[in-house]
Amino acid sequence: MSSDNRIDRLVRPEIRALAAYHVPPADGMIKLDAMENPWSFPQELREAWLESLRDVALNRYPDPAADALQAALRQAMDVPATAAVVLGNGSDELIQMIIQTVASPGRLVMAPEPTFVMYRQIAVVAGMTFAGIPLTADFSLDAAAMLAVVEERQPAVTFLAFPNNPTGNLFDAGTVNAILAASSGLVVVDEAYAPFTDASFMAALPAHDNLLVLRTVSKLGLAGLRLGLLAGAPTWLAEVDKTRLPYNISTVNQVSGCFALAHKAVFDEQAAWIRAQRTELYAGLQSLSGLAVYPSEANFILFRTPAGRADTLFAGLMRAGILVKNLNGSSAALRDCLRVTVGMPAENAAFLEALRQLL
Repeated sequence: MSSDNRIDRLVRPEIRALAAYHVPPADGMIKLDAMENPWSFPQELREAWLESLRDVALNRYPDPAADALQAALRQAMDVPATAAVVLGNGSDELIQMIIQTVASPGRLVMAPEPTFVMYRQIAVVAGMTFAGIPLTADFSLDAAAMLAVVEERQPAVTFLAFPNNPTGNLFDAGTVNAILAASSGLVVVDEAYAPFTDASFMAALPAHDNLLVLRTVSKLGLAGLRLGLLAGAPTWLAEVDKTRLPYNISTVNQVSGCFALAHKAVFDEQAAWIRAQRTELYAGLQSLSGLAVYPSEANFILFRTPAGRADTLFAGLMRAGILVKNLNGSSAALRDCLRVTVGMPAENAAFLEALRQLL
């Protein structure tokens, strides 16, 4: 039997239809495509950080509960005392764990679209049905459509990115609360971009036993650690924790995370700086002819190029050594759209000048 025949026989059709998550090479480029904090780990902290790793016992398994890191994250992210937490190897793993916890044929995962692609991808891999509810023209939640699906089909899980990726906007809190009240399943508010907005549902956890809040340290400036936190009712988190692989947070990541969070003020200053740079970048984009620029509460900005020009502009920026995210073709709602991450001042200036010349 050929390999193709084996694949056809053994791999589910919906898996074969998926595309793997693609990350383009960025060597030598001004990298403004992945919503990373542009600041490297502060030089004044590097020696102390390396010293904290000196006596790490790499021959031993990590603390399975990562208790010290859990405590540091709870404090840093203002997790209510009555909520439980589970840590993941990035928030992606936590999304996978949530879906695995409730996965069963015929059950539904719902999210607005366009949004973070891994909600759909992981749901499909888990054998669940996915319902993507289109956002309105201004990228708001379609409250009527989402509530109708909740009433008719009662999703096992609803994911709401807050702020949303790739659009950057905050969804109406009243609509989120209405979905929470109407849902018998879980509602997961994904706050990956919490450092760049003042809005959060973390404090609302005690009032909703079906609310879960996702956080990550990636956007804070620690993307290389791959560290996420899920907070929610202890009864639910006890079930989700059963899907967690043993020792999923390495000792190096635990020690590094604790060290970084002890210096959280440094990263908070960087987040404030990124917010200020976001305002300047937004104004710079608005000054360019022919663009529709969307407000953002994240560390990136979505903009729509003149009709039919997104691919050409993306390629031109690449030739200029600048990598942004090309969203054209990913969905009808994102036709002609590019997304740029807020970078260092010189990077933002280089991007704006290159785009101005291309336009």
